[in-house]
Amino acid sequence: MKAVILAGGLGTRISEETHLKPKPMIEIGAKPVLWHIMKLYSAYGIHDFIICCGYKGYVIKEYFANYFLHMSDVTFDMRSNEMHVHQRKAEPWKVTLVDTGDETLTGGRLKRVGEYLKDEEAFCFTYGDGVSDLRIDKLIEFHRSHGRLATVTAVQPAGRYGALERDGESVRGFIEKPRGDGGWINGGFFVLSPKCLDYIDGDQSSWEGEPLAQISKDGQLMAFEHAGFWQPMDTLRDKTHLEQLWASNAAPWKVWP
Repeated sequence: MKAVILAGGLGTRISEETHLKPKPMIEIGAKPVLWHIMKLYSAYGIHDFIICCGYKGYVIKEYFANYFLHMSDVTFDMRSNEMHVHQRKAEPWKVTLVDTGDETLTGGRLKRVGEYLKDEEAFCFTYGDGVSDLRIDKLIEFHRSHGRLATVTAVQPAGRYGALERDGESVRGFIEKPRGDGGWINGGFFVLSPKCLDYIDGDQSSWEGEPLAQISKDGQLMAFEHAGFWQPMDTLRDKTHLEQLWASNAAPWKVWP
């Protein structure tokens, strides 16, 4: 099975970083968040990736073109003009990088990579800026069990602030960042049939808009509930939080050895 990852947006809410690089290349623990997402899929046996590039897509291409340089010790012999790579840390990945346009919306980006998906029974699809401890294998199993065209992972994001636990005017405790209002939202991490691409008109089609709404109206969308860890990296505050989790060896999304 293949996994399609959106990696072409501007990331305007974290412009402190994205003026130099695309959002999926912002680092957590010296590795791009894109790498973390790919490691999650790879932990469940998905090694074939299609990356939808756009804004500063050349940064992503250069990263994978020089992957050994980023991941290994290297000796440069300047006299003989030779390079020696030590301790090669290869991933079992096949990575297809597709330029889907700087201004293309999410649905349009997915539509543009359709030629790489036409022979697939189903494929995974997600955003390039969020991590989770989602059981990808259980998600795929659920998708195959219901026989519909699309599955979305439903999540309950944590509240932004802590909450007071009260008994009238008396404060009995403090709850650190409880779940939000109880509603389930689109957490990304879709499993889709290639037939879903027929719902997308073109470059200016937002996947979260008309295509997903029409798939739902047609009774072809199912939700896989995930009550575990899920965190998008929308702001510098989010990045700092994820960095702290990684640095403390408490990153819930690190499901690989």
